[in-house]
Order: sequence, then C-alpha cells, then structure tokens
Amino acid sequence: MIPSHSKILIVDDDPDIREVVRDRLKAMGFEVVEAEDGVQALTRLRENSLTITLLDLMMPKKSGLEVLKAIRDEGIETTTIVMTSYGTIDKAVEAMRAGAYDFLTKPFSPGHLEVVIGKALEREALKRDNLLLSGEVRGQDRPIIGHSPSILNAIEAAKRAAARSSTILLQGETGTGKEVFARAIHQWSQRRDQPFVVVNCVAVSEDLLESDLFGHERGAFTGAHQRKRGKLELADGGTAFLDEIGDLKPHLQAKLLRVLQEHEFERVGGTRPIRVDLRFVAATNRRMDKAIREGLFREDLYRRLNVITVSLPPLRDHLEDIVSLTNHFLTQYCDRMGKRIKEITPDAWELLRHYHWPGNVRELANFIERAVVLSTRDRITSEDLPLTVLAGAPESPAGEAPRDFHETVVAYKRQVIRETLYRSGGNQSKAASALGLQRTDLARLIKELQIREKS
Repeated sequence: MIPSHSKILIVDDDPDIREVVRDRLKAMGFEVVEAEDGVQALTRLRENSLTITLLDLMMPKKSGLEVLKAIRDEGIETTTIVMTSYGTIDKAVEAMRAGAYDFLTKPFSPGHLEVVIGKALEREALKRDNLLLSGEVRGQDRPIIGHSPSILNAIEAAKRAAARSSTILLQGETGTGKEVFARAIHQWSQRRDQPFVVVNCVAVSEDLLESDLFGHERGAFTGAHQRKRGKLELADGGTAFLDEIGDLKPHLQAKLLRVLQEHEFERVGGTRPIRVDLRFVAATNRRMDKAIREGLFREDLYRRLNVITVSLPPLRDHLEDIVSLTNHFLTQYCDRMGKRIKEITPDAWELLRHYHWPGNVRELANFIERAVVLSTRDRITSEDLPLTVLAGAPESPAGEAPRDFHETVVAYKRQVIRETLYRSGGNQSKAASALGLQRTDLARLIKELQIREKS
C-alpha cells in the first residue's frame, strides 16, 4: 500500500527522461512533481512535501550535488536517489557521501526503478516510525482486563465501532482506560498495520500543540529552523487518538473541524493543503453538553466527533474486576522490578474491594506499583497500601466487631513512617525531620512497630 502522502519529484533537464520516469511512477500509483533544473528543484522541495526525489547530477543553474547540499543545510525531508550516466560513478559516490540514499545509472529498466523506489519507501516508513516513537511508547501490551457485564458491553461496542471507519468518542472518568480502549480499537480495525498516534490536548501550550498536530514550515516562528511534519501527517493511513478533547482551545477546534470535514490542513506558517487519510478516536472526561452550553466547545465539532460513542464505566461500577485487575498489575510490576510476591493478604483484599476508587483503574495500578516497591516480604498486606485506602475502609458490617482502635492506630503509624522513609530514600534523619521527630525517637518507633527496612 502506497501512503496517500507519497509524492515523488523528478529533477532532470532532459524532458524525454522526465516523461518516461513520470509515466512509470504514475502507473505505480504515485503523484509526480517535475523540475528541469536545480533551482526549480529547490523551489519544488520548499513548497511541497516530497517523499522521494529522483535527482540528476549534471544539470544547469545548480548541479545535483549543490541541490543535495541545500537539502541537507535546510533540513528538507526527502529521500534522494541520484540519477547518473555510465562512467560517472565517482560522482554518484560523492553524492552518497553528501546525503543521497541510493543511485540509478542511466539507462535503467522499469524493474530496477521499482526496486530502488521500494527500498526508499521502506526507509521512509522507518523514518516515520522513528519520529512517532520519539516522545511516546508504542505497541504497549496493555490488554483490556475484566469480565463484568459493564466492561464486556464496552468491549463489544468498541469492537463493532472498530470495524467501521467512523469517528469514535470515548467517554469516561479519568483513569477508566480510554487510551487502552483506543489502542484496542486500532488493533481491531483494518488500519492495525498503520501508525497509531496519541495527542494529549492539554499536555502542552496551544502553540506547541498546534505544531505537534499540524507541523510547521521553516521560519514559521522563532526557533523553527526547518520544516517539521506534525503527528496527523505522520499518522496518515492510521489512527489518531485525541485525548482530553474537551479541553481543546477554540482556535484548534476550528482547524480540527476542517480536518474531519475535508481531510486536509496546512502546517503552521504554510499555505499548501496537506491531505490525510485518518481514523479519529477522541476521548473526554467532561460533560460535553455543559461545555457546549457554556461556549467552551463547538457544537459542530462535537457532532463530528460523536458519530459513535463508547462509554467506559468507573471502577466502582465493576468492582468484581478488582481481583483480575490487581493480579494483572501485580504480575506486571513484579516482572518489571524483579520481585517475587506470592500473595495479597485477606485484609489487603478487603480494603481494595471496599475502596471507592476516585482515580479508577489508573489509581489501582499506581497503588499496586507502590505496594510492590515498598513490600519487603513475599506478600502484600494492608500496611503496604496507601493511607487513602486505609482511610477509605468501610464501616464494619452489622453483626461484626469493629476493628480494634489500637490496631488501627498502630497500622496508621506504620503507614505514615513507611511512606516518609520511602520519600526520604530510606534516610532516617531526613524522615525524622519531615515527621517532626528526633532521630532517636524515630529509630525507637521503627523498632517498636517492627517496620522492616526496604530490601
């Protein structure tokens, strides 16, 4: 499959050669741009996004080597293949040193041209993957865990939506797993072999987000020393996940609406439309009807995003999944940290089952990671859980004896000291100072409460 942004520039002063190469490339499905000399070639390169440049070395006005030097100095993104006549291979070698990817010796067969173009496209795909990988981890193994009716309903709705190309809106509280669902939707779709990009709509300033989304042209603003392709352009053919879409600023809402309607946009500082083929998955934890009434979000954009809605339940509504989720995170963090923890004690399970989970699955994952870090034994007990879980413990059910007051006080003391020691990197002097205790008093409490040093 040729990406929709693949466009090839042919640079040669011989119109017959340009015609032959142009016809072959068009038959292969490429869009073709032409230039008859080096000066015109640089103009085309500055005005267009050109995936591959076929560059003759011997040309009037500017030679191929001079064009290569300008491409390198200006940071123009294109994979260059030089075309040279038999007997001038030394020039081709010089061009490779100047930044050319490969060369063709004239006259070349259509089959040879296809092979070289294919290799150049593979290189472009690797470059695109590297750009997407910088700043985010892709392909993370984060399955959807749970067998409760509410989770199974959400999975079924997401799978049905994935089979279509429509835009999907994931709605749910913070920490309910919206990105996990978005990645799963991408994997269930026909675009699974194409890029998946994540755009957090509140992580950076409006100006940086605009450049991150749409890219920018050289000189578009201070510090823009070269052209940059944005995530939407890099993700062409794949899926763009727009997280926290409800917080997108009005200016960017208008630009995004155009992408959804027209499938095109301009880079910051640019004037030429760039067309993309993208599937959008958006996510929000906001009440969008309220945001629209308050004039914070465009109703027309909301209608474009809200073609298919998948609602993700809060963890408190599927507490029956606590065990499978906890065991999944426990295995994950033990493997990551090289620890062996065999079990979670009944008192710890009781606390986990009755906590109200305002931070949902993400909060559970954080608690288990912290417990694995702090635990000095082969099991996790209530002492390894944060104070918020202890404080959120339920009242004793009717007919059961309440938890002993002194036991509760001791558990809180242990927890406070363990957390402070953890934050102090195990330094008892720092921990004592943070707690407002003398170093000797802290040492005595550690001994009395049988607090084990972190192993």
